[in-house]
Amino acid sequence: MKLLSRCRVALCAALLSLGLAGLIGFSGPAHAGAYEAHLPDDLATTPDLCARVACTEVLPGATTFSERKGQPPYVEGYTGEGAARKLVGYVMLSTDITDTPAYSGKPVVTLIGMDASGRFVGVKVLKHSEPILLLGIPEGALTKFNDQYLGKSVRDKIEVGPSRPDENVLGVDAISGATVTVIAQNQVLMTSANAVARQVGIVQPVVRDPARWARLTGPLDWAALVEMGAVQHLRVKPEQVGQPRGDVPFIELWFGDLNHPDIGRSLLGAAGFDKLQTQLKPHEKAIFIIRSAGIESFKGSGYVRGGLFDRVQVRQGDDAFTFRDLDYLNLYGLEAAGAPAFNESAIFIIRSKAFSAAWPWKLSFLGNRVDRATGARTFASFDAAYWLPADALEGGRPKVETADAAWVQVWKTRAVEIALFAALLIAVAVVYALRDQLTQRSTHKNKWPVNGFKYSAWLLSLVFVGFGAMAQPSITQVLTWFHALLFQWQWTLFLSDPFIFLFWVFIIVTVFVFGRGLFCGWLCPFGSLQEIVHKVAGAVGLKRFQFKLRPRWHDRLKWVKYALFFGLLVVSMFSMGLAEVLSEVEPFKTTFLVGITNRAWPYGLFVAAILGLSIFIERPYCKYICPLGGALAMPSTFRWSGLRRKPDCNRCKACAVGCGSQAIDVHGRIDHRECLHCLDCMVLYTDVTACPPLAKERKQRERAGQPLTAITRSGYFIPIIAVAADGSALTKPVPAAETGALRGGVDPRLPTPPVTPPYAAGRGIAAWLLGELRDHLWPWSRAGWAHHRALQAAGIALAAAATAAWLLAADGRLSQVAVIAWWFGWSLYEVLIRLQGKRHVKDGPWWGRTWREANVMDMLSYVGFKNLLIGATLFLGLRALGLLQG
Repeated sequence: MKLLSRCRVALCAALLSLGLAGLIGFSGPAHAGAYEAHLPDDLATTPDLCARVACTEVLPGATTFSERKGQPPYVEGYTGEGAARKLVGYVMLSTDITDTPAYSGKPVVTLIGMDASGRFVGVKVLKHSEPILLLGIPEGALTKFNDQYLGKSVRDKIEVGPSRPDENVLGVDAISGATVTVIAQNQVLMTSANAVARQVGIVQPVVRDPARWARLTGPLDWAALVEMGAVQHLRVKPEQVGQPRGDVPFIELWFGDLNHPDIGRSLLGAAGFDKLQTQLKPHEKAIFIIRSAGIESFKGSGYVRGGLFDRVQVRQGDDAFTFRDLDYLNLYGLEAAGAPAFNESAIFIIRSKAFSAAWPWKLSFLGNRVDRATGARTFASFDAAYWLPADALEGGRPKVETADAAWVQVWKTRAVEIALFAALLIAVAVVYALRDQLTQRSTHKNKWPVNGFKYSAWLLSLVFVGFGAMAQPSITQVLTWFHALLFQWQWTLFLSDPFIFLFWVFIIVTVFVFGRGLFCGWLCPFGSLQEIVHKVAGAVGLKRFQFKLRPRWHDRLKWVKYALFFGLLVVSMFSMGLAEVLSEVEPFKTTFLVGITNRAWPYGLFVAAILGLSIFIERPYCKYICPLGGALAMPSTFRWSGLRRKPDCNRCKACAVGCGSQAIDVHGRIDHRECLHCLDCMVLYTDVTACPPLAKERKQRERAGQPLTAITRSGYFIPIIAVAADGSALTKPVPAAETGALRGGVDPRLPTPPVTPPYAAGRGIAAWLLGELRDHLWPWSRAGWAHHRALQAAGIALAAAATAAWLLAADGRLSQVAVIAWWFGWSLYEVLIRLQGKRHVKDGPWWGRTWREANVMDMLSYVGFKNLLIGATLFLGLRALGLLQG
């Protein structure tokens, strides 16, 4: 038998090793193509764009190209020489015009070609940071998506999805699994092409109704103008453009409208306003800009060389208005009381009839953001919105319809599917919350009251969630959320995939309420696939070949998933791209997102190896490899509601024998980090024929002719106590087995032995709260100091160093990556310190009063989660105060 067991383990290891080896060996060239491609450092600034990129590839027929011109910039392409030279079209770099982020949070750098009539003739992706196009969907899929625009006009209304002829909408097919990326790319292509088309006259500006003024009371001071919104503020910090953080802003601007008579006279004085009006034609409008602080000029030097102010721009809807030297007037002072001092000023005239002072607009400060790691420059636009107050306009503000954000479009186009998915999540949560009623109606021979719902959840998660919605959660999302929480949280990024967003809301809530088992055991698509393979194999005659690993091997291999999670987390702090490559240890992309037949053979081999093992071992990937399961297992330590145990479970092995996840140890205790909530043990818990303690009591009562009473939450029959007419008991005391009292041995109702920390004995809520706070924040103890002084002293020194790291970060002298490194080091050391002197954690919610002895994984989970919350709070606080640099 030992030889057979060793052969089984060797077979399992060989299959998984073969799959992993092929996978890792094939992951090398993953960075080919446009993913994080290196672009020329001066691509955003050089006048000769086409000397840096192949413009001929996106504008066929053009042989010569101009330098960058216009604002936003574009390039003209020509064919022929001299008098025969003819304009072919225009080439634009997307990041010169818009920095719309894709799913990765970074823009897709795209070179776009448009002919002289306004039709797309070429689109080429120069660089992207989309991980799904690195390891999941082939990069060629984005090329095919872009090719759908060729021949279409910039005047067309193009949307991702089906065409709607009745609304004059041309549809383009999305990329399955990359919806957010292609919606962002659609916005990039249409925004860029429209901006250039309006400049060169292909698309005519929108005509808006002119403003009609309403009178305002009296001259207004600066504070009143700011309060009513007639003057707005734009502030750019140095760190926003990649410079070291400092007390002086990169630039601070105040700006506003000069066309409303009362506002104009308040700002310029009556004489100044009247003079300005004499310089304007009837359709022309004027705005002012002043710089009150900053090291950068909003005028720049471009107007000196070419007469163009290239730092500021006014945008109204899809129209962009730039300024030349002829549109500039000197502004020598402001008459409004309380106006700030300034060292640069201007009045700019908007001469286009398309601009209306009654409609909202925004001032854009255009610049370059420098990547401090690589020195590369990318286009950046810093915008501040402006809209005259309703009181200043006769009839109030006009009604303005704005296009939905990309994530809103996704939610609207898939509203029915999203509603069905949300209903599924709610239904599964409700069913599981009623598990006691279901398990009481089940027996070990008839589990269908539970299995009917569970099997349905497996099928729906596999077919609808996995293959249909492609909403398989992944460890990469955990890493992304972790980074976003610490560095830059963007709601739009997470709302852009509604299925994943809703799934993670469900996961976060249920992990803390029930533990990871509800998601992992009922709704994980890949987990469901393994389970179905295992069940079907057993049903077709392979059950005699199915087995469990011996406990000693299981107890060793279950730590692999935690090691993989921690390894990916650490790697992601240095290189998210490398972490994406290593996260291919998850077979989810291959199985659901791309398909085995659409990927190279090592990926398919890895999936096949796992599913092959699933024939013989129940959920091998979930139990031993899944880093997502390891990540969710840690907070499961503090679940609020767990599966119940009874005292007799420490001698009975019935539940442990049938536990597919092998989460019940020899003492009958459940490890809720490993439990996948199959509920088989809860079926036995109330089964009077299968649970040995209940079966014994049932037989005794049947022999004695006593009725079988209901089973309590403690897992025993309600005791029968005969009483006399006077109320005195006529029978002997109730046996301990019927009261739920522990009759010796290990208490199986807690994962580890119960303990009571010293502060828990304190009286009064205030003393208890103070003890709680001290216990969480002060890891040292008298017992630890008495026996491990060197370790405790080193811990104090490390804590001081970590505190100093936070202070240096707050002072701007230490980067957030360095702080995180210190925080990781301190957390690991805190685990060691607590294991020596404060070896306890709470079982259940943190506000409860049930403590137990902590093992290493308990302490890692507690310290890691606690310090994540503390660190995130400090990060968000420092970043909100502007005291943390990137």
